[in-house]
Amino acid sequence: MGKSKRNSGPKPDSNRAAKLAERRAAQEAAASTAVARPFEGLAAECDLIALREFVPSATAPLPVTSGERAVTVATVLPGAVAALVRDEDTPTGFVGLQVQVQSPDLGADLAAAATWATTAAPGESLTSANPTSDGPRLADVVDPNAALDITVYQDFNWWIPEGVTPAPEVAATVEQANSVIMPSARLEADGVVAAWWVDAGEKAHLRWVRPEDEDALMLALARVHASGGLHLGEGSRYAGSFRAHGLLVPVFDLDPEKHAQEWAAATAELGDRLAQALAVDAPLTSDERRARDGLRGRQITLR
Repeated sequence: MGKSKRNSGPKPDSNRAAKLAERRAAQEAAASTAVARPFEGLAAECDLIALREFVPSATAPLPVTSGERAVTVATVLPGAVAALVRDEDTPTGFVGLQVQVQSPDLGADLAAAATWATTAAPGESLTSANPTSDGPRLADVVDPNAALDITVYQDFNWWIPEGVTPAPEVAATVEQANSVIMPSARLEADGVVAAWWVDAGEKAHLRWVRPEDEDALMLALARVHASGGLHLGEGSRYAGSFRAHGLLVPVFDLDPEKHAQEWAAATAELGDRLAQALAVDAPLTSDERRARDGLRGRQITLR
């Protein structure tokens, strides 16, 4: 067995070290200029974050406020492009949320891509949105009061228009994407919005994008946890939370033997417990403070 080399990292004056330092600086600069809540003010904010961050395959009509062409928002488009227009009898524009190239303002990206999709020629695609400083605001392009009517898919076959025979390389791309997709579903229950189930194999998970202020929600989670109510019933466990685009996303591990919709009633009940906790103005008790500190230890930040 060969000996491992010590100090095998890049030397301070090497080209590799310089490139790594440059990359870190670029990442830090991008993080410092990123818009914290790019979809703030939209009724669809929570679902847009879910579609952007972790839902594999889904689409929804995007409620654009102008233009005669319909536009569909999707989790990801072929090639992870920002937008495309299908060359059909009635051309339809598509915009993607999971893209290869993005600006510090994802809301401006979506606004620019949607505007392009309403006017571009059929058959064209847009690699990156590249919004300008004087470009339209997202709330001016999309109806801020409209929720999304989401269709969830368990494959990417919708990438290929109906009746079209794809080129071999396109068919291979779809087949590859289908081979790695995880079954997902959006829970349907009264008062439940943007709660997404995924079957990850050994475990299933529920990720619930919540609209409240992060700090207020963390206090509510602590109150519910201290009282023993931070769960979705038998076969569930609170796993932690993550921040995404200015909102907090609680995550639960679930029994994978249960179907997605079997968790809907329990999720609605948890929503009621959180609503009651959010309405409390009193300072946290000692038990609740301990619960809060424990919950914070299981929190990460995606964006």
